[in-house]
Amino acid sequence: MKKKFNKNYLEKYSRQIVLKDIGILGQKKISLSKILIIGLGGLGCPAVDYLCRAGVGQVGLVDFDKVSLSNIHRQGMYNSQDVGKLKVDVIYTKIKKIDPDIKIIKHKAKITNKNFDKIAKKYDVIIDGTDNFRTKFLLNEGSLKLKKFFISGSISRFDGHIFTFDFKNKNEPCLKCFYQELPPDDVLNCESDGILGPVAGVVGNLQAIEAIKKICHIGKNLSSNILILNLKDLKFRKVKFKKKKNCIC
Repeated sequence: MKKKFNKNYLEKYSRQIVLKDIGILGQKKISLSKILIIGLGGLGCPAVDYLCRAGVGQVGLVDFDKVSLSNIHRQGMYNSQDVGKLKVDVIYTKIKKIDPDIKIIKHKAKITNKNFDKIAKKYDVIIDGTDNFRTKFLLNEGSLKLKKFFISGSISRFDGHIFTFDFKNKNEPCLKCFYQELPPDDVLNCESDGILGPVAGVVGNLQAIEAIKKICHIGKNLSSNILILNLKDLKFRKVKFKKKKNCIC
């Protein structure tokens, strides 16, 4: 195991270890886990923040974008001094201050069909923090091919969607089983529709929770369901869907 359970380690994670569903064994599983976060924006920021604070052993960061002033209101890992810097570099520096022992691998690249397998194959969990459905479908197909645990999130206005797929299960539906075809570009688009900043934090943190539950084998994941959040009216709804026989995946 990478991290030793010395006195400082036990104190750092004491409030988590005391949970009966986590305990020492659960914390060991977390410390050995490898999570890839694709897209370091409104969803990726809270996900990487709390996963690293939970003690995840290795995190992969994938993003090619630089911090802009318009990012700061919803992307909590950045401040005004970070504008113009690469997001992967900023987050790397800040996560190392939270946990200097964590292994962080930076991928300063746009994810494509050509590089997905090479980047993703070594990770246990893939978290989708991207902001367009073309990329989400790419991650869906790649995660299915590699039989990964895939957590996808989307946000717009006061709303959020979360999917969780365990592709080691042959009967598991995928993102295309729900949408059938590529949604138009203006669906769940923060740039055109706007977004309330805390909505990103709620959805990104729920993605982190889904990852930790899977790593520790506790609770129920959203497998075969979509979680739909309307935070303006505080409505949460789960919708179950099945694997389609004609799904092209």
